[in-house]
Amino acid sequence: MSKIARLAAYAAAFEKAYESDDWAVVRPFFAEGAVYDAGVAPLLGGRATGREAILDHFRAVLDGFDRRFESRELALLEGPLEEGATVRIRGTATYRADGFPELVLTLDEIVTFEGEAIVHLEDRYDAAMQDELEAYVREHGEALGFELEPRSSA
Repeated sequence: MSKIARLAAYAAAFEKAYESDDWAVVRPFFAEGAVYDAGVAPLLGGRATGREAILDHFRAVLDGFDRRFESRELALLEGPLEEGATVRIRGTATYRADGFPELVLTLDEIVTFEGEAIVHLEDRYDAAMQDELEAYVREHGEALGFELEPRSSA
């Protein structure tokens, strides 16, 4: 299976887990010692090492951020581009909630595979995007129920 096809299968499993909160469908996509670098400061960010720590991080971010909004819409802007064991994509996640301005996050995602397993997942946000996210959280985070204190990642 190509790395792009494997990434597409992972993305579909992630969305299924997002809806059901059953992360068993995502577990097989990650190597036991995989690393996830989330690319921004907490609420969304941090580094998780190990499959279970990554899944725990996903749950925490979705519960503490994504699910605070009424909707979340994903769009692919560029890619996927396969380069050896790595696949790169650029996309957006648009968050909406009544009474709040729309939040559009733009990020690059770099996924490195060893065989069929993800060994490194990295999200990158440019400095302007990080500043915009920080300003949004500062202005609307309390009303949306975000926990604004940093949490530790394994």
